[in-house]
Amino acid sequence: MAVAAAHPAATDAGIAIMAAGGNAFDAAVAVSAVLAVVEPYSSGIGGGGFWLLHQAGNGRDLMIDGRERAPLAAHRDLYLDASGELIVGASLNGPLAAGIPGEPAALVHIAEHYGRLPLAKSLAPAIRLAREGFPVDEIYRRMAAWRLQVLRASPAAAAQFLDDGEVPELGTIIRQPDLALVLEAIAAQGRAGFYAGPIAKALVDGVRAAGGIWTLDDLSSYQVIERAPIVGRYQDWEIVSAAPPSSGGVALVQMLGMLEALEARLGPASSDADRVHRLVEVMRRAYRDRALYLGDPDQVEVPVERLTHPFYAAGLARGIDPTQASPSLPLATESEGPDTTHFSVLDAEGNRVSATLSINYPFGSGFVPPATGVLLNDEMDDFSAQPGVPNAYGLVGGEANAIAPGKRMLSSMSPTFATSDEAVVILGTPGGSRIITMVLHGILAAIEGGDPQDWVAAPRFHHQYLPDEILFEADALQAATQRELVDRGHRLRPAANDFGNMQLVVWDRAGGRVEAASDPRGIGKAAVRVRPSSAGAP
Repeated sequence: MAVAAAHPAATDAGIAIMAAGGNAFDAAVAVSAVLAVVEPYSSGIGGGGFWLLHQAGNGRDLMIDGRERAPLAAHRDLYLDASGELIVGASLNGPLAAGIPGEPAALVHIAEHYGRLPLAKSLAPAIRLAREGFPVDEIYRRMAAWRLQVLRASPAAAAQFLDDGEVPELGTIIRQPDLALVLEAIAAQGRAGFYAGPIAKALVDGVRAAGGIWTLDDLSSYQVIERAPIVGRYQDWEIVSAAPPSSGGVALVQMLGMLEALEARLGPASSDADRVHRLVEVMRRAYRDRALYLGDPDQVEVPVERLTHPFYAAGLARGIDPTQASPSLPLATESEGPDTTHFSVLDAEGNRVSATLSINYPFGSGFVPPATGVLLNDEMDDFSAQPGVPNAYGLVGGEANAIAPGKRMLSSMSPTFATSDEAVVILGTPGGSRIITMVLHGILAAIEGGDPQDWVAAPRFHHQYLPDEILFEADALQAATQRELVDRGHRLRPAANDFGNMQLVVWDRAGGRVEAASDPRGIGKAAVRVRPSSAGAP
């Protein structure tokens, strides 16, 4: 059994739950809930996510869609002023920026339909941490400093996450008794503990008193959706990833399909610059299609079959000049925050979970309804609030992702399984608009082989169609490679900070060995515990 998660407390909780007789799905509930407590800048029960599940007994893959959705009173011009211009910050800060949370419903659903243990047992580690507290680390301090003014604007958030209105010192214990009570209500009552009764009323009253538009009907009508994942192939590997309203699976299958078509037409890349050029060009085309076609499949028609067909990928690849960058033209039609979180789990029977969770921007909307302890997301920024105008992460979108009542906003979260006859790789990462390309890098590294710790630590580069530039971490591109890319017409921009926090588990089926790796960019922990088993994974 193995867990890789973005915080050591979450990894420890997942391992403990499996050691106590739970399966990977029970562990996923425990890890999700603990992350909601100790990483308030990344995820929470006031947010949502996608949980990709594999049931070893029947070989079934499915995606639990716990993505937030727009309030029923939302409309396409919600964040525009009287002259039709975008109101800066309206979709990011305060309760108007918050979609209806999906994480509580998803945790209840996973526990009831796929877990072995009572929900109360799986939530117990999170409840204890919320009540007893956890120490502030450097990442917490940096994120709180970035969102300080927004947190100060919500008295309940300031009391919960700040120290007398200031960023807490390193080691300060953050206790969240109100959040512990909400988690206890969910443990005792299931979804009714959050979406109905006194907690639902407190959430709605707090949101509306501060200018939001939630109603009790928004909460009571929220439903988790089970979706078939996106499935594709690259070489001898099967890729299983998130389906819309995630753009990740579609984009990954497109990019890998284009790479395979390029390899068939041109042969292997002849140099590092050639390799980077090919990757950038397939990224460019996948992100263009993301903006043009992808949205909530329950409200708009998303041509998934066409977009993921190998013939379509081959057609896109034919437009790639092997020696020259393609221009990213303005779209004719009209993201998850950098501190989203991810974890990967494998149990002794071979059940597995890859889950990416978010509240969008660090500390989400910065708003906590009084007496709830629930920090609300600002995922409404992931809609296309205005035609052709980028969101907080530079992503543009069209009509498919316009705001509508009850609609799920498009996401880049890309929990993924990559499997071959020899190996199973469970991976994902936070990173906003860069999530999909980071997962692509991880898949390609896994296929090449080597040390999983090297895969998660490797420097990365990214292109998302607009802005038309290659964003790259230090050491990702050698000086000679940079010069050649510029000669081919590419624009390059060094990243101001590292990006991503990949969490990965690898099962070497041939050798019967399991490894886990946590990205050194974060403070996460990867753990493997061997438990004798007649079948499945160690």
